[in-house]
Amino acid sequence: MVGALVLGTAAGCGATDPSPSRPGPEAHPSTAVASVFHVRDPWVKAAQSGMTAAFGVLVNDSGTDATIVSATSSVSPMELHEMTMKDGKMLMRPKADGITVKAKSTHTLEPSGDHLMLMALAEPVQPGDEVTFTLTFADGRTAEFTAIAKPFTGAGESYDPHPGSGPSASPAT
Repeated sequence: MVGALVLGTAAGCGATDPSPSRPGPEAHPSTAVASVFHVRDPWVKAAQSGMTAAFGVLVNDSGTDATIVSATSSVSPMELHEMTMKDGKMLMRPKADGITVKAKSTHTLEPSGDHLMLMALAEPVQPGDEVTFTLTFADGRTAEFTAIAKPFTGAGESYDPHPGSGPSASPAT
């Protein structure tokens, strides 16, 4: 399981524990983009099955905006997600336009905000496991990072796989 996940769990999308107790490893570059783009303090919510999420701070040191269009991990299919209010409830849904990190800026992936969603774990992610993720940018470049799995008690949002429709599934823990 070590070396498979990166940023999150569906059950980890809520914010009852705003920061993990131990900082995660820094991102490990996989291409030239990594010299100007990295992930600070990455972590993933430990989970036995179902969905989970990865979090951290996306850092863009380049002079141009960077848009992440997808993320992959060997432990689960993934989606880029955002949180929104719908009918008075926090709802998570795919972020159709990707996640843009402005030039010389950061963007935080966090519970109750934007995050990397692991949709169907192939095996449990235990506290202390290291999960590797690959981010793909709109221009085709990639960057890899590794995140540490941590227990997290947040959650409670519903999952809306199609923005504009009602929730169809609840996240598993």
